Amino acid sequence: MDIIIATNSKTPLFQQITEQIKQLIFTGQLQEGDALPSIRALAKDIQVSVITTKRAYEELERDGYVFSTIGKGTFVAGQQKHILKEWQLRELENDIEKVVQTGKQIGLSKQELIEIVNLYYEEEM
Repeated sequence: MDIIIATNSKTPLFQQITEQIKQLIFTGQLQEGDALPSIRALAKDIQVSVITTKRAYEELERDGYVFSTIGKGTFVAGQQKHILKEWQLRELENDIEKVVQTGKQIGLSKQELIEIVNLYYEEEM
């Protein structure tokens, strides 16, 4: 499992881990029943504290993405496709809310913001 931590990012480390694991689940790279690395192994691998990885796993479990079994580990929870899509939509709505707030803070009009979104939407990936 490839988790890349940006130490110069304003996003907390545990949140970077959480978001990347969610993305692996959304894209199907992690599927129902797949085992996640142990908290200690992941912490060592990405060079963060055990507390940071523990918090990320706790967030994922609280949100229903994974489940933990004492003595066995942490595993990807079963997700139905429509539920995964709903989670992705919720994440997108949260991101859009942040973008709109930032746009308002810097004085962008609704039309200017829509134009920016259109530019990115039409851009080839």
